[in-house]
Amino acid sequence: MDTTLPPQHRALVLENPGSEFQVKSLPTPQPDFGSAIVRVIAAGVLPYHRDVYDGKRPNSFPTPLVGGFGAIGHVAAVGFDATVLKPGQLVYVDCVIRARDDPYSFFLTAIYEGSSHGSKKLMRDAWRNGTFAEYVKAPLENCILLDQTRLCDNLGYSVHDLMYMAYLLVPFGGIRDIKLEAGETIIVCPATGFYGSLGVQLAVAIGARVIAMGRSEEKLAKLVEDVGGRSPGANIETVIITGDEDKDAGALRAFGAADAVLDITPAAASMSTHTKSAIKALRRGGRVSLMGSTENIAVPEIMVNNITLKGKMMYEREAIVHFVKMLERGLFPLGKNLMDTKVFPLENWKVAFDTSAEHNGVGKCVTLAPWPSS
Repeated sequence: MDTTLPPQHRALVLENPGSEFQVKSLPTPQPDFGSAIVRVIAAGVLPYHRDVYDGKRPNSFPTPLVGGFGAIGHVAAVGFDATVLKPGQLVYVDCVIRARDDPYSFFLTAIYEGSSHGSKKLMRDAWRNGTFAEYVKAPLENCILLDQTRLCDNLGYSVHDLMYMAYLLVPFGGIRDIKLEAGETIIVCPATGFYGSLGVQLAVAIGARVIAMGRSEEKLAKLVEDVGGRSPGANIETVIITGDEDKDAGALRAFGAADAVLDITPAAASMSTHTKSAIKALRRGGRVSLMGSTENIAVPEIMVNNITLKGKMMYEREAIVHFVKMLERGLFPLGKNLMDTKVFPLENWKVAFDTSAEHNGVGKCVTLAPWPSS
């Protein structure tokens, strides 16, 4: 146990689903085997955090709990079995916590307890509290080292801007899973939503050509402007989703056979035809990453053209490590002129939630700062 940790710390606590958060003083978590205590600088806020904690989303989680999901901060203390992590290091604290003895049990920190008995037990009994706090206890494997000198001093990123990586990691998990390469063509559908737009940005950063599908010509044009302004020379084509499966497939094929599809369909559009249109536009041997809620993928082309379908929930730890390497090489422009990050103290959590519901997408980030000077 590290005696330099203060006995108490401030945290944003939810007593019951649908109730109001309260800033409370809680005992500071202490390190034990397999864990680290991180002094939080920036805690990310999701566009749907408000709906999760208001009970408008069907996410189950135990209460009371400290809210949050991911964060960036400095290691304050580590368990006796830590071999690389040391106090003072800057780390990204990831929200996907997995059981060490069961690959089927995992949950999302302070957002969703998962569907298995093991995941619910893991969240309830071991890792209940999230990152909306001055200190957070996290598994060692969830603390990903960040090169602070490279990222903040050399590349000029602020720690709060770096929290944007938590959003990018979700579509990156799917893109990496289907091994998208520079020079390939990927269809992102739909591309104008929160994660879809970030998928476009990621694919462009990797060096792929993107065909972005969406229902709004205006939103597609804005997407091209937003991504292109951060990545000069970006190759982005657009196709309007009309609901006519074959017509939309023809519009996609006009750009040549695509290599891959990133499908990140929201639940409200689960029966839309855009996924089938995208699959019809793939080359023989093409790949599809299914990360959304589509229920409409049954097309003969899957069998005839040897199409590979891969489902992906979030991402693996190795994807985070690889993403950080790309980030440290400067592949994702997050500088002060290209990012619009809004930072709020814990006491202004409600404003932060409301702001994030509107202020999201390419280059936009909302964080909570537990410490007044952070």
